[in-house]
Amino acid sequence: MSPLFGEMEKEKRMIMGKKKGEAMEVLRKSWYHLRLSVRYPARVSTWDAILLTAASPEQAELYEWQLQRAKRVGRIAPSTIALSVPDPEGARIGSGAATLNALHALSCHLIHPSNTQSLELRDRVNDGDSITSAVKKSMEKMRILLLHAGGDSKRVPWANPMGKVFLPLPYLASDDPDGPVPLLFDHVLAISSSAIQAFENKGGLLIMTGDVLPCFDTSSMVLPDNASCIITVPITLDVARNHGVVVTSTIENLEQNSGRELNLVENLLQKPSLKELEANNAIRQDGRTLLDTGIISVRGKAWADLLLLSSSSPSMISELLRCGKEMSLYEDLVAAWVPAKHNWLKSRPLGIELVSGLGNQNLFSYCAFDLSFLHFGTSTEVLDHLGEAHSRYVGRRHLCSIPATTECDIAASAVILSSKLAPGVSIGEDSLIYDSSLSTGVQIGSRCIIVGVHLQRENIVGSIGNSSWFILPDRHCLWEVPLVGCSQRVILFCGLHDNPKSSHAKDGTFCGKPWKKVLHEHGIQQSELWNTSDAQEQCLWNAKIFPVLPRHEMLSLAMWLLGLRLYNNEDMLSLWRNSYRVSLEEIHRSIDFRQLCLDSSIHQADLAAGIAKACISYGLFGRNLSRLCTEILQNEVSGTTACKNFLTLCPNLQALDSGILPRSRAYQVQVDLHKACGEDEIACNIEHDVWSSVAEETAAAVKYGLEGSATSQNTGDANGKNPLYPKRARVELPVRVDFVGGWSDTPPWSLERIGRVLNMAISLEDCLPIGTEIETTSTKGVTIDDDAGNQTYIEDANSIHTPFNEEDPFRLVKSALIVTGISQGKIPLSTGLQIRTWAKVPRGSGLGTSSILAAAVLKGLLHIMEGDESNDNVAGLVLVLEQIMGTGGGWQDQIGGLYPGIKCTTSFPGKPLRLHVIPLTAAPQMVLELEQRLLVVFTGQVRLAHQVLQKVVVRYLQRDSLLISSIKRLAELAKIGQEALMNCEVDELGDIMLEAWRIHQELDPYCSNEFVDQLFKFASQFCCGYKLVGAGGGGFALLLAKDKDRAKQLRNSLKSSDFNVTVYNWSIYLDGVA
Repeated sequence: MSPLFGEMEKEKRMIMGKKKGEAMEVLRKSWYHLRLSVRYPARVSTWDAILLTAASPEQAELYEWQLQRAKRVGRIAPSTIALSVPDPEGARIGSGAATLNALHALSCHLIHPSNTQSLELRDRVNDGDSITSAVKKSMEKMRILLLHAGGDSKRVPWANPMGKVFLPLPYLASDDPDGPVPLLFDHVLAISSSAIQAFENKGGLLIMTGDVLPCFDTSSMVLPDNASCIITVPITLDVARNHGVVVTSTIENLEQNSGRELNLVENLLQKPSLKELEANNAIRQDGRTLLDTGIISVRGKAWADLLLLSSSSPSMISELLRCGKEMSLYEDLVAAWVPAKHNWLKSRPLGIELVSGLGNQNLFSYCAFDLSFLHFGTSTEVLDHLGEAHSRYVGRRHLCSIPATTECDIAASAVILSSKLAPGVSIGEDSLIYDSSLSTGVQIGSRCIIVGVHLQRENIVGSIGNSSWFILPDRHCLWEVPLVGCSQRVILFCGLHDNPKSSHAKDGTFCGKPWKKVLHEHGIQQSELWNTSDAQEQCLWNAKIFPVLPRHEMLSLAMWLLGLRLYNNEDMLSLWRNSYRVSLEEIHRSIDFRQLCLDSSIHQADLAAGIAKACISYGLFGRNLSRLCTEILQNEVSGTTACKNFLTLCPNLQALDSGILPRSRAYQVQVDLHKACGEDEIACNIEHDVWSSVAEETAAAVKYGLEGSATSQNTGDANGKNPLYPKRARVELPVRVDFVGGWSDTPPWSLERIGRVLNMAISLEDCLPIGTEIETTSTKGVTIDDDAGNQTYIEDANSIHTPFNEEDPFRLVKSALIVTGISQGKIPLSTGLQIRTWAKVPRGSGLGTSSILAAAVLKGLLHIMEGDESNDNVAGLVLVLEQIMGTGGGWQDQIGGLYPGIKCTTSFPGKPLRLHVIPLTAAPQMVLELEQRLLVVFTGQVRLAHQVLQKVVVRYLQRDSLLISSIKRLAELAKIGQEALMNCEVDELGDIMLEAWRIHQELDPYCSNEFVDQLFKFASQFCCGYKLVGAGGGGFALLLAKDKDRAKQLRNSLKSSDFNVTVYNWSIYLDGVA
């Protein structure tokens, strides 16, 4: 082994060791990217189409419902085409044929005249081109996600009705506690969303499977342009024996300096033995081999070939149906891109057509060393993935109704999702309860799975005792399904470790016991379960063991078959024999998917309604009612009525003490409920009360009501003489740049929770850019002029009143006159004022210009009035001023400009709001390093902070959990950043800036744009951190270079680039206010 290869393998093993710990962080970042792409697809690309394969038209109908749900809850962008495509005639055609069939279905969808996309295509058809040709050209440019979700999920039979890809997987559920339970499908969408970046704005196809969650950064994939590519991961040889293995060319194709392998595929092996692995040179130098993950990309010429082949899929599928054969994706279709498989493939059904259509292009392997492979192939694997290394990321209680701990016995490790539990229920360790209702007297053992079950106390045959009427032993699964033509749901059950595919003759089991023992203990004959006498074909999947009877009799027989010795065996056997019985296979073909969807929707809507009612009646409104109402409205019959009933409780909210329930939150509750009821006009009117309440709460928090005065000093004598004349004040202030913590300073957050911001006062181009000059005049009235040439004269200051026109260039100064009391006649003013302001920075800079200018004006007015012009007092008054202006805003901007240097400021809620400013005592070498490495760049993109701010404030008032956790993290990062700078760890500050920028985009995706994204992408090669200052949306950017040399390189590169940005000279402002 060469030294270079050995070092690379050592590094890769270190990566593998970290995978389990990092998998959930990768998933969290993928969710961030998914939300961003759905909310702002024009900036962050999303899939043009998402296709799901289904086993039958009935299953496809269920999948369509799930796709619409995904759009409703923000998992799929509205512009994305989402289709579920069943196998023709419900016959098994194989995943390869299903792939071609799905692509053909998409082309038909695009051609259909009723579709908007079809009309657009028809407008683009060139002379001589057919609509079919236009569709093909259009599809070549589309980025399509194809998810194989068909099949019968035999190894996870309780997930069979819903489809295994839609099984509940509550990873990161706490990020959205009032939203729907996350599903495996949702997480797959999140992981795949980043893969679009690897397509580099070109069309192509990404294929994934529905029973695997591959946790890795898909944006880092290296995909060949005109070929297909299979994603692989190194595995040990014992694992390889049960999976597909990919054999690649030598490691000479390793991408240098990237740690990524993109190699040509030489062969494909299926469940190979050790000898086969050795014979095909499939064993790598580290003793491992490459696992086929089931993830495949197709781009360029290979994509065009595949689309052309899919146009012939109807005839190809007809041939498969005629001969009763299947076409596998991995063994057949993918093999067409591997020359070594061509001779073998030509002997397979349609193999010649596959080689002819696809064989001119190659298959590559991209080895994802950081991939963590979570497989959901069995019920045991599902429970294992909810525990073990990922347990701390699992939401164990989500959208559920659970009684007090003194009234039930529920293990802490149990996972309760979308379920209602009555008092007197017992649930054991590590069990999963989903979409169910359990009444008093139900006992569920450990490591059990309950799905879609609604157990109400029944008149059970036989006596169990007074305390428990239904018992499910440890390690069992229980679920219910509605059947077509059946008036009631059928109760199904099996052992956790049962393999429905294992035959009676081998190691097949039922409820954890060998079939031979089950038959013996219950007196059942083989002929009563199976129509075939071949023991090799007798298995749980086709055993007619489940009775269709009145509900209480099904439950009695369930416990009898589960082996509970509570019944007379002869009575139970007679009841069982005389019943109509079905197998899992028959049930799979008879599920009433429409009723299944309806029942689930009503159940989840009722749960959400119960939670919302409790929140309004008893709580402190910590839940997101807007989100809950979305769930409630799933019930089309009673959802709107429920929301209207909640509105009748709202008058009681105003009676609550504002210290318990802020008025702004109470009004926001009413806004959300009226919107849920479709009463948008009423909601719009109440929104004015929301913002008025925020202003009043802010004023109260800094001890100044809107009618109050900023100074208690007497400025006039009894004769009306004004001692203010003649006086003059000049105030000049620096601007601020914020590293992290912004948003935690903004009301109403800062009025209710601790805020913390790390920012810095700077001068630009050797000057203090913000200032005001105020002087008294001998004539009455107020004259205001600014550096833009605007001027106005106000003869009577008492005429100033709110609200102000947003286009009024003088509303800041007018608001300052209100806050100081001058405009309300509380200061005898027999003479006038001349007020001049300037801000020598571009409009919409994001440097806190408006707030700092407000601070300067207030400081100048208070100086003239001989009032309290201390920084603390002025900072609080700016908060009130910005509420009066209608722009909102927090305290960090004025703190950044009023206090010199770098500081970490913490706010403590209360009346008054307390601000604790801690100047950073930094080493001179750190200050020098920061000034050398940090570039302050004006992007040229104009932004208005209040437009972003209003959206964020509304989400906070709605108690958006994701927003709350994000702002908490920003405040936490401010403390971490303070310590990093005090320890001269400038590189760590870069990491903090990157995380802060990601969180800012989570809070509002419009805080950036395509220009800024491209700028940061360009700068990333030089930088260890970057972000826009302030609320984002444009203005100035901070680019923290990796060292001073790369800072110079970046400055020069920007000057010679096409970005047309301006790099400002700056320095930390360390003096007092000028």
